[in-house]
Amino acid sequence: MDSPSRRSTLTIALCFIVALIEGFDLQAAGTAAAGLRQSFALDPKMMGWVFSAGIIGLLPGAFFGGWVADRIGRKKILVGAVLLFGLFSLCTAYVESYSSLLLVRFMTGLGLGAALPNLIALCAEAVSEQRRGTAISVMYCGVPLGGALAAVVAMFSSEHWQTTFIIGGLAPLLVVPLMAWLLPESSAFRQHTASVGSRRASTAQALFGEGRARTTLALWLSYFFTLTVMYMLLNWLPSLLLEQGFSKPQAGLVQMLFNIGGALGSLLGGLLLDRCNGLKVVLFVYAGLLAALAGVGLSVGIAPMAMAGFAAGLFVMAAQLVLYALAPPSYPTAVRATGVGAAVAIGRLGSVAGPLAAGQILAAGAGTAGVLLATSPGLVIAALSILSVVARADATAQLKPVH
Repeated sequence: MDSPSRRSTLTIALCFIVALIEGFDLQAAGTAAAGLRQSFALDPKMMGWVFSAGIIGLLPGAFFGGWVADRIGRKKILVGAVLLFGLFSLCTAYVESYSSLLLVRFMTGLGLGAALPNLIALCAEAVSEQRRGTAISVMYCGVPLGGALAAVVAMFSSEHWQTTFIIGGLAPLLVVPLMAWLLPESSAFRQHTASVGSRRASTAQALFGEGRARTTLALWLSYFFTLTVMYMLLNWLPSLLLEQGFSKPQAGLVQMLFNIGGALGSLLGGLLLDRCNGLKVVLFVYAGLLAALAGVGLSVGIAPMAMAGFAAGLFVMAAQLVLYALAPPSYPTAVRATGVGAAVAIGRLGSVAGPLAAGQILAAGAGTAGVLLATSPGLVIAALSILSVVARADATAQLKPVH
């Protein structure tokens, strides 16, 4: 009964459910923003801190979630992370002061941050190398779908913003016992622990030892610049469209198509990586993203803008998925979650920097074209960095049979 294929299917299915809930909780504060603003009498600056508190929590969550998982197991940390963000999402519905609101959003972010590197590591280690990208893609497409669900819940409960956080808190708490019972620990992790016992590499050794320094730094650069652009688009796309003269319903339509494109892109990225040459996939995805951003900056009518918005969502999420699929094989089992967690944490720095940089560029009067033009050098650096990782991995794979 407990066959490897059944274990891998179960792992990916449970990780997809967690990713779906994670996507819901990541978007919850945004969809409930109007209710939060009214209930706590928040000005725009205070509202910005409510969003930032969750994002700031993601960063240490991602790093330490991966680091601790390499020591005690992916499953234990993932279950703990889901429990943490479930409890504090639920608490968000019942807090009564602004300071408490900031605290619960930070703690929710901490749990959400710790979950992601372990979802990636578990899916990467549940399947063969040839299916790794697909497994991570299937799991991660739960995140944009969860975000879309949060928007639907907010539409039907606009008078009661607490509903979003109650659902976002109860769902993970209900999934925790299911995970504790059914989710298998990574067999690669168990085999490694059995063979080496309690010997552990230091964090510096994990990230930079055994010739990994160039790969780690290249991954960090590509994660940082790609997520800078992704979160800039997530936060600023409606405002940029309004500035270009589009109406609110038109901006909403483009934002919806951006998210639909994102869900398809998250599947596409990993599938292409498993079936095609890695260098060609990276070039295609980043060239597509640059072209889509040019389309967003230059489109005049709603039809070309809708197509550009859809393409931007598709290619930016495909780029993110390519990065998520390429990080796990860059590290051995013993330090895999640490390596992935550190890369995700650096990406989170980009997710903070992107919206802030876009705000500064707009404030300087550069306009939409200026914002999108400013992202281009970063994307070129991201593409070149990840190309070097793929080329190095290919070279290593060709050398292996010689030993």
